[in-house]
Amino acid sequence: MQKQMPDDYYCELKELQEIDFVLVELTLYLDTHPMDTPAIQQFNQLAQKRQQMAHHFEMKYGPLLQYGHSFSRSPWQWIDTPWPWQV
Repeated sequence: MQKQMPDDYYCELKELQEIDFVLVELTLYLDTHPMDTPAIQQFNQLAQKRQQMAHHFEMKYGPLLQYGHSFSRSPWQWIDTPWPWQV
């Protein structure tokens, strides 16, 4: 049974997904424009912001990634749904 998540959960997850999208696009751009220093700076700033947002999200709602990429509090949080890819 999927538990009901607060509205903040969906809002914060959407913000993370938006940053992920921009990071993917910047990665593709930088693959063909490796000398574009402003784009590299933007990528690094967003990567740092994403790390901070992901950490905050995980402390509040639980892990985003599995296989050792995210920590879990006790009890084991991966049994809690919805999982990030289900929303």
